[in-house]
Amino acid sequence: MLNRILNPRFLAPRNMAYAHCDLPCGVYDPAQARIEAESVKACMTKYHASADAEFKARAITIKEARSNLVKEHLWVLWTDYFKAPHFEKYPQLNDLFNQATKLAGAGGTKGTVDVAVADELLGKIDEIAAIYWETKS
Repeated sequence: MLNRILNPRFLAPRNMAYAHCDLPCGVYDPAQARIEAESVKACMTKYHASADAEFKARAITIKEARSNLVKEHLWVLWTDYFKAPHFEKYPQLNDLFNQATKLAGAGGTKGTVDVAVADELLGKIDEIAAIYWETKS
């Protein structure tokens, strides 16, 4: 009995399931990234409007966390929703995602409190959303 418990084959799953994500829900929407990017912009705006150092520190912490969520939502769209035919039809799509995720990263909204950078990120998300909705029709 002990030999069976220690045998790795005993622990291996008997059935394998394959999906594009942990739970193949099929629910994708660039609005998720946009909502987080709006939050990033709001944190930046409130940061500039405050003189309270503690409030500003909290605003930066939240802004950085939300910037990371923007990247995660964009990555899911990029890697799970969009497929080869989409990239063929919209050759700018890879570059658009690259630009958007960089705008949400350390060289973008995560690393600055410049509201113009947040606006640029929102613009890229809107471009991605336009393509997304074209692919849904």
